[in-house]
Amino acid sequence: MKQWFLFTVISAVFIGITSSCGDTAQTIHSDAKLSLDSLLLKYPDSVELLMKRANRSIDNFNYDGAMNDAAHAFRVDSNNLDVRTLYAEVLNNRPSRSIQDVVAAQRHYTYLLKKRPKNTEVLVGLASTFSFFREFDQSFRYINEALRIDARCRDAYVLKGSNYGDLGNPELMKSSYETAIQQDPEFFVAYVRLGAIYMDEQNPIAIEYFRTAHDLEPDDPEALYALAYAHQQFNQVEDASLLYREMLRDTSDYYVSQAYFQLGFLKSFYETPPDLDSAIYFYSNAIDVNPYYHEAYFQLGFCYDQKQDMTNALRMFGQSLKYNPGYAPARQFADSLKKLR
Repeated sequence: MKQWFLFTVISAVFIGITSSCGDTAQTIHSDAKLSLDSLLLKYPDSVELLMKRANRSIDNFNYDGAMNDAAHAFRVDSNNLDVRTLYAEVLNNRPSRSIQDVVAAQRHYTYLLKKRPKNTEVLVGLASTFSFFREFDQSFRYINEALRIDARCRDAYVLKGSNYGDLGNPELMKSSYETAIQQDPEFFVAYVRLGAIYMDEQNPIAIEYFRTAHDLEPDDPEALYALAYAHQQFNQVEDASLLYREMLRDTSDYYVSQAYFQLGFLKSFYETPPDLDSAIYFYSNAIDVNPYYHEAYFQLGFCYDQKQDMTNALRMFGQSLKYNPGYAPARQFADSLKKLR
């Protein structure tokens, strides 16, 4: 679930090269034709270039990839408030962040707030560090301050929604995400989150949110998978099957294996009578793509069991347990079949 806007080196690069390289101004025009990565090889301490590449990574939700560039820029110019803000954002949002990362981000945001007390990005960033530590009173304090400054601050509503989710209040969570969409009707992430919320509630309106997310980001595999799975859950089998087949064109092994698995699941559980041969074909393809897919081995075993092929059923249950020894369904079926031998 990040994604999405690759951007190129534009004329603003000229400023970074000029300011950080002094005597190289005469080469700026030709250097501007280089890629961003090439420019950074030539000017490795250019704060502007480092920030551009870090922001490019962030726009693709690759916070771990942004970490080196943001940290490097901060080492070069720790007095630059924009650099410090970027560094805090990366520390605070990367998936592999540690408690120490969030503590450091909170410290940076606190410093920045003294310099930029009306900056909503800083306020929401600081609020999110308190959310991480489940200090929701403090988090809401800074969220509400951001909204007093800018009542249309989309990210403040998003964080408010996340807080309400953690606090077990789905109605206020949905309301906050809906308000975020009102501020930004093309906000992909909010549509995905609302779709997931409505899926948990078994409300078919989830399909419409996932469809909008897919329309906004047609190349995002998670949105396509979510839309297909929503159709499946609400028994719209033909629509689900078409979307899963579309997923097979994805270059990611993960989503291709998921698509094959779900196509097998549709054949074995949604058709009457079950089309076990087709299900076996799809589950086998899922395993060809992902040889460690223990659920696919289990479903293959289940199909063979339905076909009264005990030998292959036991073999598949054994493979499932090989890759996940704690997988209870495979253990239960394997034990029950062994008692019949």
